[in-house]
Amino acid sequence: MKIKTLTVSEVNNYIKKILDNDFILNNLLVKGEISNLKYHSSGHIYFSLKDSSSKINCVMFKSSSMGLDFKLEDGMQVIANARCSIYQGTGALQLYIDKLSKEGLGELHIKFEKLKKRLEEEGYFDYEHKKPIPKMPRRIGVVTSETGAVIRDIINVTKRRSSIVDIVLYPALVQGNGAYKTIIEGIRYFNDKKLVDTIIIGRGGGSLEELWNFNEEDLAKEIFKSKIPIISAVGHEVDFTISDFVSDFRASTPSQAAEIAVPLESDIRNLIRDYEDKIYKITIDTLVYEKERLNNYKKILTLNSPEVVLSNSYMEIDRLQDKMKNILLNKIEKEKIKIKSLNDLLEAHNPINVLKKGFAIVEDKDNNVISSKEELEKIDEINIIFSDGKIKGKFIKDI
Repeated sequence: MKIKTLTVSEVNNYIKKILDNDFILNNLLVKGEISNLKYHSSGHIYFSLKDSSSKINCVMFKSSSMGLDFKLEDGMQVIANARCSIYQGTGALQLYIDKLSKEGLGELHIKFEKLKKRLEEEGYFDYEHKKPIPKMPRRIGVVTSETGAVIRDIINVTKRRSSIVDIVLYPALVQGNGAYKTIIEGIRYFNDKKLVDTIIIGRGGGSLEELWNFNEEDLAKEIFKSKIPIISAVGHEVDFTISDFVSDFRASTPSQAAEIAVPLESDIRNLIRDYEDKIYKITIDTLVYEKERLNNYKKILTLNSPEVVLSNSYMEIDRLQDKMKNILLNKIEKEKIKIKSLNDLLEAHNPINVLKKGFAIVEDKDNNVISSKEELEKIDEINIIFSDGKIKGKFIKDI
């Protein structure tokens, strides 16, 4: 049987495919001690995991290392969620790590990550559900131990920042089996009584086991249901809990929670002064605007007042009278001209004028005009009309 000759790259690629397709090697939980630790400027972390007899190189890329909530150190015992493969460039076998947890807390870390992922997928961490923290509260509710440093820090910060904000404590257990149930009771108490504007839940620093009550699902759901905004202040700055993610605001420390919840009294005074200035300006602007509107209405009323309307009506009547007078005068003048023309025409055809020229009109005794010789021969009495009068006579016929 002839064996095919392969290049080094082909060999490495073949080995990589075998490793990448192996289910176990792609879902490893590896326990070991960190050595040769190097934080690269790119954000990637390079180190080795070793035990008493073996060592394997590891890389944690920036996208995964950003989720670390603790700082790695040489000699630290850890549990890694990883897959095993080779780097083709050198053929070196190494672990590609997705998550790291300190040894002894590996199961809790896994439980934490599973719950965190599920609640995130269900929308419990969505920003759209976050309630705003009141800017001018009168009373702050605190759910924590009545003997711990948390309540003392919150009271001290609150007194320093404001003399008008009250603190109401609901004493709760913050550590131990079932302690989260008392925290739930505190949240419900403040929501039922509606005593406060903001709720702070929290405790001081501790291990993951000590802070575990703040990772309970029932508490996360109670925080989500709260009608009052909740600030979570659990542990130190590097500590993250489920309560932090589901709350309306996460404070790195209880003191910071008080600073977030309680505004400086001087800031409140300045804010009130700003509001007063704004109200004054709005009031003045409104008065000026309304005064202008009033003046405009006054002008409109003046222009449309009965007196002005009557005055305008009188003027209109006078104008119409003048117009009618002119029309009548023009009409009369035209009629005069027309009458004169007719009179001239009548004068031109007036029989009297004809008679003045020496003519006469002959009528019978019944005043019928005799216009022919034959008619004249038939009558005896006649009337002769001259321009200056009429005479009667007898018509003597020729013998």
